[in-house]
Amino acid sequence: MASEINWEQLNPLRGDKSPQAGTLWGNRKGSVPTGFLAKFVDGFSSPPHIHNVTYRAVVISGNIHNDDPDAANMWMPAGSFWTQPKGEVHITSAKGSTNIALVEIDKGPYLVLPVDKAFDSGERPINMDASNIVWVDPKGGALSSDGPKVAYLWGSLKAGQANGTYVKLPVGFEGSIKSSGSLFRAVVIKGVAQYRVSETELKHLLPGSYFGSKGASTHQVSIMAGEESLIYIHTNGNYEIVPK
Repeated sequence: MASEINWEQLNPLRGDKSPQAGTLWGNRKGSVPTGFLAKFVDGFSSPPHIHNVTYRAVVISGNIHNDDPDAANMWMPAGSFWTQPKGEVHITSAKGSTNIALVEIDKGPYLVLPVDKAFDSGERPINMDASNIVWVDPKGGALSSDGPKVAYLWGSLKAGQANGTYVKLPVGFEGSIKSSGSLFRAVVIKGVAQYRVSETELKHLLPGSYFGSKGASTHQVSIMAGEESLIYIHTNGNYEIVPK
């Protein structure tokens, strides 16, 4: 749950101005796939730098700009998606009372390096504002103007291939997400998702909360109040949204 995340400074030398990181899975200092939340103070702006690994990111709250040092600010709100290729010089800035993003790497360690270490990996960045996300009906699901929707972000939907998608569940949804892959990771980006742990235990997952599994699995989720819920899903197979 978001309230259980342990935060630590990414750059202790910056004191209270340092971005903070809260690990959801993996270990950004190790070599394993990792997902962590990055939190920035209002007005934060990094110096130009590079990373040794490519990362993907989703804005959870506030407004975040990530681009070349000379680029005009493009403030991405919650639900926006971007990628940062390894070796490319860039800056990251934040504007808002609470600025949080999910950061995901396929292999660590995740390092911040000076611009004289820059190199061209052949990859190119993506900055996708939330307003430009394309929503479609779930594959195999009933067509509906107010039902669950999905958006495809990256990767391949072929069996065994890694991919990242959004799922948008409307208020009143009650059902399950059934995964057929060997790996399933989900992070709540907007809204509150009720997650049924057992017949007697129901957890309220606020933005930044995470649930996941290995192997074929079923996750019981409902959206009973407030606003629709947006969930980011990383899997290596297919999944099905099944209303109750």
